[in-house]
Amino acid sequence: MGEVLSQAEIDNLLSAIAGGEVDVNEMQEKDERQVKNYDFKRPAKFSKEHLRTLEFIFEHYGRLLSTSLPVYLRKSVQVAVMSSETVTFSEFTNALSNPVVLGITNFDPLPGNVIIELSSNLAFAIIDRMLGGQGVPLEKNRDFSEIEMIIIEKILVIAIQHMREPWKNVVEINPILERIETNSQFAQVISPSDMIAIVTLTIKVGDVEGLMHICLPFFTLENIMDKLNTKFWYSTIKNAKDDNYEEYMEALIKHVDVPVKAVLGNSAISVNDFIHLQVGDIIRLDSKVDADLSIYVGNIRKFTALPGANNDSYAVQVTSVIREEE
Repeated sequence: MGEVLSQAEIDNLLSAIAGGEVDVNEMQEKDERQVKNYDFKRPAKFSKEHLRTLEFIFEHYGRLLSTSLPVYLRKSVQVAVMSSETVTFSEFTNALSNPVVLGITNFDPLPGNVIIELSSNLAFAIIDRMLGGQGVPLEKNRDFSEIEMIIIEKILVIAIQHMREPWKNVVEINPILERIETNSQFAQVISPSDMIAIVTLTIKVGDVEGLMHICLPFFTLENIMDKLNTKFWYSTIKNAKDDNYEEYMEALIKHVDVPVKAVLGNSAISVNDFIHLQVGDIIRLDSKVDADLSIYVGNIRKFTALPGANNDSYAVQVTSVIREEE
């Protein structure tokens, strides 16, 4: 119910209208509701909240790529979320140029396919790096050879497998790369008029920077749209911390394989002597027979030990623990 005016307020309002202090037409215009045009060709199926949650997911995904890809490329890799937007699938495909790298990915158990588009300059830089080069892209784009496609497929499989962890707070997925297309015309996985969400990542490999577009159709995410909000996102993170999260992480770390090596000693010989080494030759080391050996965990010296045997295998017996302050 609207606010009820007193008699004094009514009298003041009538006198203001009669004196010209208040314009009746302006009052009527203010009461009119603003009508917003709705484009039925571009239905708003993704809200800003949905896009923001997708950015959270792929920010986590970018951090995983930044730590895993350098192992294969032997160069620093920086990944960051650039933007997110909603467009029709036809607008996405029309903006692609050939050749292009499109990874058609099955987001099992979600229906439909997700498309991962990797810019060609970044793809050629990765290929050059994997084949022992400096990671320099081509000056002029060309079609990919079969060998180059095998290399790109390997990198895409690695990148796609890392999507499991970021999506875990929303849904358990098992992403599988179904195929790679280099022509956008053969990647018509959904209707051209269907709405999709596109998350754009910037990937910098050494000095080369390129883009990765993740195309997420509404049809694929429709069943989990209620979970794509920041409230649900933070609530799942909080629950994970409450349920002995530290103990869970500690249990995961305990199962990580760590290389351990015992160093008998060191020696320096010429390249000529090394080439002509034969079975039975003796190499003089810088350590004594009764001296403790250095035990390395990774590349860090952590223990000293004495050499020995356990059944038919070589073994060492730890004699002291080297603390960090030492």
